[in-house]
Amino acid sequence: MDIQNNCKLYLAPMQGLTDAPMRDLLTRIGGFDECVSEFVRITHTVHSRATWLKYAPEMAQGNQTVSGVPCTVQLLGSDAEKMAENALMAVRYGVNKIDLNFGCPAPTVNKHQGGAVLLKEPERVFYIVNTLRQALPASVLLSGKMRLGYEDTRLALENACAIAEGGACELTVHARTKVEGYEPPAHWIWVRKIAQAVHIPVVANGDVFCLADYVGIRQESGCERVMLGRGAVMRPDLARQIKQYERGETVVEMPFGEVVGWIRLFFALCLAKEAENKYAVARLKQWLGMLKKVYPEAQRLFDAIRTLKDAQAIEQVLQTW
Repeated sequence: MDIQNNCKLYLAPMQGLTDAPMRDLLTRIGGFDECVSEFVRITHTVHSRATWLKYAPEMAQGNQTVSGVPCTVQLLGSDAEKMAENALMAVRYGVNKIDLNFGCPAPTVNKHQGGAVLLKEPERVFYIVNTLRQALPASVLLSGKMRLGYEDTRLALENACAIAEGGACELTVHARTKVEGYEPPAHWIWVRKIAQAVHIPVVANGDVFCLADYVGIRQESGCERVMLGRGAVMRPDLARQIKQYERGETVVEMPFGEVVGWIRLFFALCLAKEAENKYAVARLKQWLGMLKKVYPEAQRLFDAIRTLKDAQAIEQVLQTW
């Protein structure tokens, strides 16, 4: 398959992982065309501007990260009317694209009728999408994200059509069921089946950890749009590598020496978000725990800060690398 240069790369919404500092960092490194916020949970209340900004501070800067990459706000819920009410409020605060979460596998979320559990009821999925589309101004884009199903793929095409016919302009498909969680393999061929069944662009997602995986998901799914999740956190220049490849350039992998500079910046961004030590320290250790799967040197850095809890002490260690 001849891969063309019209690919579009998205940074996946991952709760507790691709929060604002990580979105800022990865979009600065480059390659991404769009990112999506962690989900904003919609229950019985209408959120204040402060709540929206907590999840998507990009709202205050024209719905873009510092490097100018557009950020979509994702909603999760099951009450269509309350979701529409909240979406309209978000639009009042400046949001220009909203994504609906029909894929979250978390048991707590599913227990409260949110995320992937909705895939058991395609007609409900349609109603939610359609209610929001009818309520929102035409200028506000509406997209959806789904898995292949809850326990199996029996309703995959029906759910995809429900999202498309409900009025979404784009659909991201995580190529696994809820029950499969994050266990490999992702079923990329199912993304192709869905893309052939709907009239809107489909974004392929699942198990893209390196450039070869990207080529594989493009070939199997037939999609020009690809969403990167854990792979982009473990290999922070993955999107940049893909764009180099797409442009026919020599693909240059980021050496750990460059990664360390980004690690320092990430820690600073986390401290700027929440000066209290615990958050920044936990996020740094979490990231190093993922980086070590690609960079053995990250294990040594992790070991050097593993017992430290004070931000200043950790900053001193980072400066010596």
